[in-house]
Amino acid sequence: MFAYLKPKFFSVIKGYTKAQFINDLIAGLIVAIIALPLSIALALASGVEPACGIYTAIAAGFFVALLGGSRVQIAGPTAAFATVVAGVVATQGMDGLFIATVIAGIILILMGVLKLGAFIKYIPHPIVVGFTGGIAVTIFLGQLKDFFGLTYADGVRPVETIEKIEANIKFIGTFSWEALVIGVISLAILIFYPKLEKRVPPSLIAVVVGALMVGLISVFSNGVYTIGDLYTIPAGLPKIDFGSMDFSVKKIVAVLPDAVTIAVLAAIESLLSGVVADSMINSKHNPNAELVAQGVGNIASVMFGGIAATGAIARTAANIKNGGRTPVAAMVHSIVLLLVLLFLMPYAALIPMPVIAAILFIVAYNMSEWRKFVEIIKSKNFLDIIILVLTFVLTVIFDLVVAIAVAISLYYIVVGIKKLIQKRKDV
Repeated sequence: MFAYLKPKFFSVIKGYTKAQFINDLIAGLIVAIIALPLSIALALASGVEPACGIYTAIAAGFFVALLGGSRVQIAGPTAAFATVVAGVVATQGMDGLFIATVIAGIILILMGVLKLGAFIKYIPHPIVVGFTGGIAVTIFLGQLKDFFGLTYADGVRPVETIEKIEANIKFIGTFSWEALVIGVISLAILIFYPKLEKRVPPSLIAVVVGALMVGLISVFSNGVYTIGDLYTIPAGLPKIDFGSMDFSVKKIVAVLPDAVTIAVLAAIESLLSGVVADSMINSKHNPNAELVAQGVGNIASVMFGGIAATGAIARTAANIKNGGRTPVAAMVHSIVLLLVLLFLMPYAALIPMPVIAAILFIVAYNMSEWRKFVEIIKSKNFLDIIILVLTFVLTVIFDLVVAIAVAISLYYIVVGIKKLIQKRKDV
């Protein structure tokens, strides 16, 4: 009855060879090394504890691999969710995020069961480019504080982008040259190191070099914060207190718009990642199975203490480039991160905040799709340009919920009016 939801894992595991396992093992290990600092950075950008990013990569990564429709998809926290998650946590708390993500997971499962995997083609391209670029700018602006080592006064916790800009200007006097030096060097490593050597992830090199520099600088000054200075890094499995959460009808209603946004965003990004992966390995993913897996993965993530997740295009591409060809590679990636969580997590406290900011600068640049932005502007298609700019501006100034709702509504209203006018002319 539900044969169309059959996970890729059960298809590709037949005839699985030792040689492929070795390739998947190597790919999974490398992707885990890439995902470790990135997951921590994305958790911090999302306004949650750093360990939450690791929890997400472990739970979502494993279940999406087991149940998904792609051979090579790597799921986990992504930059696209950072502003959405941060907004939910700031206004509704962690229990609000838990409820919103569970509802989003249920929506994703229903989308897969109802065969809505092809819905992505109905999302206008300018809207996808617009909100992706807007999120990139939001992430970039949100990391200026840590890159320049600014210190906010007690009680100052800006959430909106404009508030963050105002806070940075107000507290510019707390600038730390030590933080800036470490941030600039880390950024240089992330940009230039891959041109010299591709086997070791540049983020890992930046983290190690940054931690060593903080140790050296601390002899003369205490001007650089590390993750451990600002956050508690727990070792071992997460402990979730469901009894303290607010599951009232009022709370559920309040987070419904965010749940829909998380579901739509997870669907768009995971299916886009699946399409990109298909082109790289000459394969074809099952979009409906992928949606179900994303739904289960998101529910599993928050049950494990994580946040919203989806398919990560960069990590998926890294998996492919390093030989991963079956879901086993993604499972290995999750298992390696679990071992890190159990035995090595306290070392994450040594990572300097300017290094995290530099990593997120690169994430923001890579996801900005500025070339596609320029292409649409040059196309001289008036509707596409208006929708692109509107989505971008609304995402930066307000949030993704407002941006997507307004842009999609306006796009299809204008398209409908055009078709109506054309129909009358034909008559």
